[in-house]
Amino acid sequence: MSSASLKMSADASSRKSTDRRTMDEAVAATRATATAFARLAPAAKAQLVRDCIPRLLAEAPAWVAEGATQRGASPAEEWLGGPSATIRMFRLLAESLETIAREGKPPLGRKVRVRPDGRTEIDLFPASTIDGITFGGFTGYALMEPGVTPEIARARQASFYAQRDPEGGVSVILGAGNVSSIPPMDVASKLFVEGLTCVLKMNPVNEWVGPFLERALEPLIRPGYLRVVYGGAEVGAHLVYHPDVGDVHITGSDRTHDLIVWGAPGPERDRRIATNEPLLRVPISSELGNVSPVAIVPWTYSDAELHFVAKNVVSMVWNNGSFNCNAAKVLLTAKGWPQRDRFLDLVAEGLAAAPTREAYYPGAFDRYRTLLGRHPEAEKFGAGSDTKLQWALVRGLDANDPDEPLFRTEPFCGLLSEAPLGPTDPAAFLDLATDFMNERLWGTLNAMIVVHPKCEAQPPVAAALDRAIVGLRYGTVAINHWPALCYAWGVMPWGGHQSATLRDIQSGLGWVHNTYMLEGVDKSVIRGPLTVWPYPTWFWDAPKAAAVAPRVAELEATGSVWKLPGVLARVLF
Repeated sequence: MSSASLKMSADASSRKSTDRRTMDEAVAATRATATAFARLAPAAKAQLVRDCIPRLLAEAPAWVAEGATQRGASPAEEWLGGPSATIRMFRLLAESLETIAREGKPPLGRKVRVRPDGRTEIDLFPASTIDGITFGGFTGYALMEPGVTPEIARARQASFYAQRDPEGGVSVILGAGNVSSIPPMDVASKLFVEGLTCVLKMNPVNEWVGPFLERALEPLIRPGYLRVVYGGAEVGAHLVYHPDVGDVHITGSDRTHDLIVWGAPGPERDRRIATNEPLLRVPISSELGNVSPVAIVPWTYSDAELHFVAKNVVSMVWNNGSFNCNAAKVLLTAKGWPQRDRFLDLVAEGLAAAPTREAYYPGAFDRYRTLLGRHPEAEKFGAGSDTKLQWALVRGLDANDPDEPLFRTEPFCGLLSEAPLGPTDPAAFLDLATDFMNERLWGTLNAMIVVHPKCEAQPPVAAALDRAIVGLRYGTVAINHWPALCYAWGVMPWGGHQSATLRDIQSGLGWVHNTYMLEGVDKSVIRGPLTVWPYPTWFWDAPKAAAVAPRVAELEATGSVWKLPGVLARVLF
């Protein structure tokens, strides 16, 4: 399925672009250390990671303050989506590397089981007692590809560390412009899971975070394992085609990916695609966005449950101004579901109550106007301005319209739509919703299904839900909660479904995070209770998030249960 993603209507210009000589020096420095780093003992790598953690924590307050200013974010949001997620992943990587040093491989998850169909599931979350307490009732597992038995999964795990004398290489990472934890977490994945030294190019939209990362990651920069550079498309182009670069990773748009891989649109690109001769001659991994669906399985929910689910959806839209690749974009409901109007009204009420956000990402206003041009009936909420967009809700899209742009275009702004599907029988709805998400919506990054536990308790529904989880071509399938948790937990593989190809890249290829270093993963599956208490700190109106978020970073830095009472006290009292 081809994307109808919109071209940026405004380019982001860098205020601190790196000159070509400095870029070449960065590549040369990381190339010179690539083999030595690749062969560095796992225990020494673990120490490097641990050396970064207190520095990340020390930079966090200023990092958070600057992010709140730059993006119009709440400090709590920036804590949770920036330093906390980064620190957690670094700690988990250190633990895996220490286990490799002792045993040759990281643990194979918490538990491994073989499904009746022969597929392997590996439990990854909760990864600790602390996770089990702070995320009571939440679980996450990796569903492995067909044919990957537990024995094969173990044999393939952490394959880089099974090499005798790896040569290593240099990866150029084109950093994301939206979430401040993405660049350092991508760097950590390439360095410590794949064994590559890195040149990180900061995106002009969030180059403000670069100096914080340079100071925090100094233990990696000092010996030449990492360099940070700045600039726009011209800097990126110089780096990705550099003769000493052997790997590329991008978090961004499919348009940018295809421009790098196949060249500028035109006859020559068409020829390259037809003959499978990419312009880029080195491996590329990527995470490229998604028209993220949320399917609501029809059932009789209590009003409190509907309120909670609506708050969950609104929070997915509100977070970071909806400039997230995993923000809710399309609600799928059953056309005859008696509570459909009530649920959509609650979503509308939530959008009306949630403060509008700075529309800081380039092109947001033009994308918003273009996509809503076909839908003058769209409801709008909140106060707009020269810098803020109103939230928008489009109800009742025609699910049978193959030309609906909102099915093929990631809005990357605060625009939520709804498409009713036919059946009200829960099992039939799940089967149809699975087909719709796979065949009509662009992207393969993440999908969410909301299902009532009493509904799921019915055997036909349980079977249909299992078919959906297995059959959905998405890298993450989340039950009842925002797929962004899979990203933030760090222990779960995060990326698009691996059915994508360079010619049809969808949401990208390759995994990041994945601190257990699994290979042969089909998808990550996470789930949580329909409703949660205490109130989730990532909800837009969480009353105690500001007090809790800094403590979460401190807890993740140590992983010590002795830090847990301080977090719980701020959650509960």
